[in-house]
Amino acid sequence: MTLDPSRPVLVTGGGGFLGGAIVAMLRDRGLTVRSLSRSRHDRLVALDVEQIQGDVADPAAVDRAVEGCQAVFHVAAKAGLWGPRAEYQRSNVDGARNVLDACRRFGVRKLIHTSSPSVVFHGADLEGADESAPYADRYEAAYPETKAAAEKLVLKANDDALATVVLRPHLIWGPGDNNILPRIYARARAKRLFRIGRRNPLIDLTYIDNAALAHLLAADRLDVGSAIAGKVYFVAQGEPVPLWDMVDRFLDVAGLPPVRRTVPKRLAVALGGALETVYRVLRLPGEPRMTRFLAHELSTAHWYDLSAARRDLDYVPTVSIEEGLRRLAVSLRNEA
Repeated sequence: MTLDPSRPVLVTGGGGFLGGAIVAMLRDRGLTVRSLSRSRHDRLVALDVEQIQGDVADPAAVDRAVEGCQAVFHVAAKAGLWGPRAEYQRSNVDGARNVLDACRRFGVRKLIHTSSPSVVFHGADLEGADESAPYADRYEAAYPETKAAAEKLVLKANDDALATVVLRPHLIWGPGDNNILPRIYARARAKRLFRIGRRNPLIDLTYIDNAALAHLLAADRLDVGSAIAGKVYFVAQGEPVPLWDMVDRFLDVAGLPPVRRTVPKRLAVALGGALETVYRVLRLPGEPRMTRFLAHELSTAHWYDLSAARRDLDYVPTVSIEEGLRRLAVSLRNEA
């Protein structure tokens, strides 16, 4: 069942990187779109998107945003490597619960929820993992822990009144990225970017347009009792690349030198643990330069079997890594 142009579709976090890309694709289809974000965004004004200002952790704001909508893309979340767990709980778990409650209250039939492959990351290699991979037994950061809790809520909520589906896009990047690429560039410019360990493990990424496309494909196929209802899908580029080679390519398009220095993995993990303790005990602002989660993520393979998404969603990435890098280079030149 495709989306009806006469009824609004809600995107939580519509002013963000992925949310904004989903909004743009929905508008390209001629759909009426509403966004729930904490602040107003000029680019949404230009797209003629109705903007509801509020926080997903506020049930009243979520109710205002969901009322009258035919479907909800729940993209809003608190991301990051560090921070008080209560903040992640509030945004990621309480926010998901508020969205689910509002969907039931106002008779929404479709909920497409954005999760993360980090919910199954246990600090070791994940090579060709599929959706049968279990949740991690323990988490080294609040982000994957709370995303796993939210994902479980969404999957459990699927029933004969509300159809839910969960997507796990991996390492989304491209022009407008406000997370991965800015971190890499900031560290490189400060000469604080190091390889972790001697390996150059394979990873998969997801170009922004491909991540957004997967969400629309899921919405087209989702309905109560449909084949994808109550299921979870990995989404990625489908072409694993060596991690540090990809980092060097990101640096190259920004005119920055490749990464040459290396820190032993054991040292990085130990340093991450020590810095976490210092930040926690002294309640320091900001984020440690290294955490255990980051050290493990930068020293292990993580790429996924996309067979389920290809089969059930007809997902085929439309933008290659090469084309994505070309677009990124153009964007960076325009910003300079």
